[in-house]
Amino acid sequence: MEFIERIVADPAYHDVLAIVKGARNGLVYGAKIRFPHALVMAILFGRGDWRARARMVYRATKQHSLNLAKFVTCYKIALLLQRKANGGKPRGSDPFFAGLIGGYLIFGERNPVNEQIILYILSRVIASLIPRAPTPAGKTPVPGKPQPPDPRAFTPVAALVWASVMWLFAHRRETLQSGLVNSMDYLYLQSERWKGLRTLLWHNA
Repeated sequence: MEFIERIVADPAYHDVLAIVKGARNGLVYGAKIRFPHALVMAILFGRGDWRARARMVYRATKQHSLNLAKFVTCYKIALLLQRKANGGKPRGSDPFFAGLIGGYLIFGERNPVNEQIILYILSRVIASLIPRAPTPAGKTPVPGKPQPPDPRAFTPVAALVWASVMWLFAHRRETLQSGLVNSMDYLYLQSERWKGLRTLLWHNA
């Protein structure tokens, strides 16, 4: 055990151990994010008996965790290789190409879990284009600290997003993600149908 502790504390092994730690964090974070989400979805909208729902929760959690662990591992290895190829010096483009490789290899397969992750990240990438709120007077901006969108820009973006998705739902529903379509169907179409007071207020017809 003492020998292992010396290796862990040795800076010579930092790059390799950072890959190991990244994989570990990917497993943990994937489980923390996916398990409660999958559990709630299985309880509220799942089909089949409870054993089938439990298997669905396990499969979704396992896939999310393993994919994050594999992506972090692939990303860190790609960064390390690029840095070594450049004489030990990182370049500004290294994260882009490392993410490109990891995204293709790990998340390139279309399945429900990967699709949800990609849509989540895509929305954040697009949202990053919204101008950021100015730093309050008297405060110094902290480099790298996330800043909220400028309210003056956020309002028209919000209006445009909702206008677009409602038009797509009405006229090009097949292009939207299935989970979003199911939610919108529940909100906007199923609310058009009822047979009496019970199906008006208690549950859908």
